[in-house]
Amino acid sequence: MKKLMKISTVSTLLLLMAFVGAQAQKFGHLNSGNLLVQMQETKVADDSLKVFQDSLVKVGQERAKKLQEDFNLFAQAYQQGSVPPVEAQKKQAEFQQKQEELSQFEDEVMQMVAKKREELIAPILERVQEAINEIGKNEGYTMIFDTSVFNTILFAQDSDDIEAKVKAKLGLE
Repeated sequence: MKKLMKISTVSTLLLLMAFVGAQAQKFGHLNSGNLLVQMQETKVADDSLKVFQDSLVKVGQERAKKLQEDFNLFAQAYQQGSVPPVEAQKKQAEFQQKQEELSQFEDEVMQMVAKKREELIAPILERVQEAINEIGKNEGYTMIFDTSVFNTILFAQDSDDIEAKVKAKLGLE
């Protein structure tokens, strides 16, 4: 699948270059990952996400602690012989259900954190993309590549690093 995607990407680039071949081409590149790490908005979003995640983790930990305490009390009573077998089976089923609910909550937390991260990072990515688009149009770039994706570009000749321009546009320097 990855090989097919790589071949498709290379084919598309070659086709695009063939159509644009007669014109003077100007290529640029930047590492958007490095750029995002340097932005204060990203740091604020990460801090906000951590607070959100920590609050959800705390709820999960409290639920797990309560479940463990209840189970320990039950186990102690069971070992002392004060729990009839029918009641013990009911309690075991309840504990199993609560364990499944706790596991489901963990899955929900992961989804909620992922959704929150997308909500927080989307405006930042949009702002960066607008700056890249503006620089690309104003300075006549044919294409601008993101070098933060591993093995996306293995070689580029005559490509301008536009990261400093994007930083300036975003007010980072």
